[in-house]
Parts: sequence; structure tokens; C-alpha cells
Amino acid sequence: MVDRGTLPPPDIALNITGLSPCTDNPDRTLHLNSGEPVTVLVHGCYGSAGLFRALGQVLAFHGQQAVCFNYDYRDSMMTSSSELIASLEALARGMRNKRITVIGHSQGGLIARKALVAERPDALANTDAELRLVTVSAPLGGIASAETCGSTPAGYWSLGIIPALCRIVSGEKWYEITSASDFIRRPGELVGPVGEYLKVVTDERGACREYDKDGACAEDDFVFSLAEQRIPAIDRGSRVKNVEVRAGHVEIVGDRRAVPEKLIAVLQRNGILNPTEPDRAEAFRQLLARLYLDQAGAIDLGGASCGACSDSR
Repeated sequence: MVDRGTLPPPDIALNITGLSPCTDNPDRTLHLNSGEPVTVLVHGCYGSAGLFRALGQVLAFHGQQAVCFNYDYRDSMMTSSSELIASLEALARGMRNKRITVIGHSQGGLIARKALVAERPDALANTDAELRLVTVSAPLGGIASAETCGSTPAGYWSLGIIPALCRIVSGEKWYEITSASDFIRRPGELVGPVGEYLKVVTDERGACREYDKDGACAEDDFVFSLAEQRIPAIDRGSRVKNVEVRAGHVEIVGDRRAVPEKLIAVLQRNGILNPTEPDRAEAFRQLLARLYLDQAGAIDLGGASCGACSDSR
């Protein structure tokens, strides 16, 4: 159950293609307070709005309203980013407060950033919007395991078999995720309404997603290297703040085995997530345990200082 004690009361109901409450409920009506900011969460590969339900409730606990963007992760990412642009335009039109924060994880980070670049024919046109962008664990430099898909010689030598297999495995985005694609090689400049960009890079080396009964790692949590997440053309941008966190790919956003303490700390340190009021700290620990660990035990949030994080411009 969402702790709605500090959420602003809704005064509008919006139905926007691509956006929904962060649940798997078939009712996609957004009940929002039009005078307050809103956060749009963009899931990664194999994800859905329901997978960001917990993060949406974390925001709600801190008095911040959130909605989720839904897309087919096998579609072209240019197509998905175009859909996100249309959704953001519609959302901004419906809100009196135009401050919108877009948070994208993994592939969702690629889509979120591409949706907010100026060098595209369908670029965001609402100049009244006040936008913030956050990408988390996004392979902005291209996905190394897909490099063969982007190799022209490999395509020729295989008589087209390799590109066909890549399309079967990855869908219509198969070439866009490679470092040879314009999607990666030409990231573009952010549109004017984006005032700040927080880029969270995860050092996933040695991270473990699940341990066996003997304490050995049964499933690692390494998906993207630092090199895959870094790209000088983006990292040197004047609006970009780079933050590096020692965390696994799933650990950073949380699941039934991990509470996203490090991400919460980063978001709070950078003004994306409101501070937790001291008199509600215990209630927040209890909420996190229910959301992520499916239990009511206390959680040590000493990591709020984020000693595993480093910031750079």
C-alpha cells in the first residue's frame, strides 16, 4: 500500500498514451496534482511499469508524484524515444507546474536521453517545460556483446545471417545498441528545457545478484562495464554531472533481494528525491523492507552518505 500521507491531492485525471501509474493495473488513468512537479520513470530491457512500482512508492513517501513510461523493449529505440517525446509533450500540456524529471535505467536511460536531444525532426517543442534528466547504468557507449551485430564485414562474411540473428535476439533495436550506430556515435545535444542531467554510472565488477546456500555467487549482477556506460561526447557536457557508484546492475534500482539504498542516497544528495524527514526515518525503513524484501524488518540506511559514490563533472 502506498504511503500517500504527503502526496499532494490530485486535481486532474489524464489519459496519455505511453504513460500510466507505476503498477500493472490495466487502468492507466493518471491522477495528479497539476500544480506539483512529476517524475517519469523509464524502465529497462525486459521491464514494465510494474517493475518500477517500488521506486514510485519511494517517491510518493517523500511527497513526490511519479508516473511510468511503457514501451516495447524490442522496438527501435528511436521509435520508443519518439513515443516518449509525445508522452512528455502531452504531460506538460496537462500540468500547471511544468517541472518534469525523467529517470531512465539501463536501456531506459538510452531512450530517455535520446528523447531529450535537439538534433531530431520530432524534438521536444514545449519550451515551457522545465526538465531534469537522470540516467542510471545506461550503456551510452554501446553494448559490447552486440559489437558483432554492428560489424559490416561480419554481415558480409555471414551472408546476412549475423544481422538476421541479431534482429531475432534483440528486436528492431539490434543495430542501434552497437557502437557503430548513429544512435550511439551521434548522441546529440540536449534540448534547451533540460536544465540539468545527472548521469549515474555503476561499477558492476564483482557484483552478485544471488548467492547459493554455501555463500557462493550463483548469479552475478554484472551487465555493463564502465566503458560501455561512458562516452566523452556526453560526459563533457556542461549540464552533466557524473556520479560513479559501486553497485550491481539490478542492485542499483532494487528487487526482491536488494534495496536500492545507494540510488536513494545519490538521488537525495542531488536534489532529485526529497530528504527523508528524521521523524519518518523508521517508517521509511519499514516501507523499503516491505517493498523490496517483502518483510517488515528494519533496514540499515547508513549508506545514505554513499561512501561508494564519487562525483565528477
